Amino acid sequence: MNVEITRQALIDLLGENKVSSRQAVLDSHSGDKWFASHAPDVVVFAESTADVSAVLAYANENRIPVTTRGAGVGYVGGCVPVSGGIVLTTERMKRIIGIHPEDGVAIVEPGVITGDLQQAVRAVGWDYPPDPASLKECSIGGNIATNAGGPRCLKYGVTRNYVLGLEVVLADGRVLRTGGRLHKNKTGFDLIGIFVGSEGMLGVVTEITLRIIPKPASRGMLAAVFSDFEAAAKAVQTILQSGHLPSALEVSDAFTLAAARKKMGAKVFPEGNGHLIVEIDGRSTAVQAELKELELLLKQCGAGEIRLAHDEVECEAIWQLRREFSYSLRDTGLTKLNEDIVVPRGKLVELVNFARSLEAETGISIACFGHAGDGNIHTNLMVDDYTNPTTKARADDALDKLFNWVLDQGGAITGEHGVGLAKKRWIKKALGETSFDVHRALKNTLDPNGILNPGKFLEE
Repeated sequence: MNVEITRQALIDLLGENKVSSRQAVLDSHSGDKWFASHAPDVVVFAESTADVSAVLAYANENRIPVTTRGAGVGYVGGCVPVSGGIVLTTERMKRIIGIHPEDGVAIVEPGVITGDLQQAVRAVGWDYPPDPASLKECSIGGNIATNAGGPRCLKYGVTRNYVLGLEVVLADGRVLRTGGRLHKNKTGFDLIGIFVGSEGMLGVVTEITLRIIPKPASRGMLAAVFSDFEAAAKAVQTILQSGHLPSALEVSDAFTLAAARKKMGAKVFPEGNGHLIVEIDGRSTAVQAELKELELLLKQCGAGEIRLAHDEVECEAIWQLRREFSYSLRDTGLTKLNEDIVVPRGKLVELVNFARSLEAETGISIACFGHAGDGNIHTNLMVDDYTNPTTKARADDALDKLFNWVLDQGGAITGEHGVGLAKKRWIKKALGETSFDVHRALKNTLDPNGILNPGKFLEE
């Protein structure tokens, strides 16, 4: 592409304040939190559906690559413009168009920050449950692109479970609307499901209608330390088999706890090599009664010290400790390769045992923590100097062993981060040949010129 001609054409379409080719802007839109970057040729700051439509129509006609970008806080290189061209950022499309408790919906633009939407919905006594760890900085559009999850998925589900309607601009600039304010609608194919999790390769989402729910009146938590991870994992099964359905079940291993103790002090996390957080919510009297039942159950499972939280302030204090895990691991000085693999819930102990054997084989420390309730455990390879080619090759080989083991157990290579560039190598085994072909057929139908987020996992 001729950069100057493209830049001027985009300025003519949108206005100069929405188009930039300044080097600092290009650099800041060249990657996410993964270890790859590539500068685009021009960045477009879309402010409306009309802007997006005009850009895509122009790009499609001229065969110019377009990589859509949300807040840029992904972990798999999903918004890296590997083919250059246009980065189309939705960061200025951040209106909460409406919150409608009478319909149980909120309508937003893709640039809205997830945490901001949660606060706005809770201010009217309702709730938007999906809560990725990056909720204070990630955008709803990015959540849609990756079908983001979070700790509360066990009870409340992932992003897809809350999407009732979408406005999507297709590769040729046409605007598609699917779904709407209705909580039940079986008209035609599930087009919403096709676009949620599509990582920007099938269209650009410009408006989202989300389901919201009445905010639970109360919540409570328990944080328990166990002698080992196996005991904590078994407690997860016992809790669920006993008829409890927590909103979150978070488990952590010995390496993670050691890093947390080093950062925050031994008193914060008493001695033990397994840690379990249990969150429940509902009516106040029911929550308090269930806390007592769970405390007794955890003691019967072998828990040592158990910390109880009875109100919002106490719960947030425990969650803040949980959020410190990632920062504690970063403070080790090692590079954290943050993998969001998923295994059947009954294989949590096997996963950690495999991680320990892989650690012994490769010499790379591995920290496991995350969403035990749905089997989505963040298995973090802690690598010394990942920029060193020899070390990187050893780490990548360890990842290969991890992903293949997970797939052989009937698991998944990603539960919430997406595939992007980081996991492209394993996508055919993860999907299977026929499913991969169907993915390619959908891509070719909706984006026949291949302009949307090229170079990602559907390309050889």
